[in-house]
Amino acid sequence: MFSLRTLPARGARVSLSTRTLTSKSTRPFSILLRHNTPATPHQTIPSRTSNTFFQSQFSSPIPSIQRQYSAKSSADSIIEEIQDQYAVARDEFEISTEETEKKSVYAQADREAAREELDKLKEMYEKALQGSDAEEIKSRIGNRIRELDHAVQALEESAQEH
Repeated sequence: MFSLRTLPARGARVSLSTRTLTSKSTRPFSILLRHNTPATPHQTIPSRTSNTFFQSQFSSPIPSIQRQYSAKSSADSIIEEIQDQYAVARDEFEISTEETEKKSVYAQADREAAREELDKLKEMYEKALQGSDAEEIKSRIGNRIRELDHAVQALEESAQEH
């Protein structure tokens, strides 16, 4: 870092703080730090870079605190995969809805893409329901899949009517 201060002036930072603390007054130096005790001559505060200050304050090493995390259940990992696929299927559904409302030339292809992603999602879901965590998976994500399935069916029916 470039400094315009001269070399003796750069070293004055330490002496400036020392001069402030070695005041001959009887006024308290700091209400917060000294709890209304008067400043005494030649009183200094250890520098922040001094390791001896911290070693004297904390003579024993700080114990490391290790937090034990619970392991994910097999249902959690399966549900994460299903939720990722759900997000993809939901995005495709939203795109196909917009294109269908606009009556664009891409609406049919977008509805087919939404149906494909929904079918992948339903396949993953059905496969997950065959496992040992079927009830937990069904209760946590089953309603959202059914809602998306009904929404895609309604979109396809509304597109056929028009």
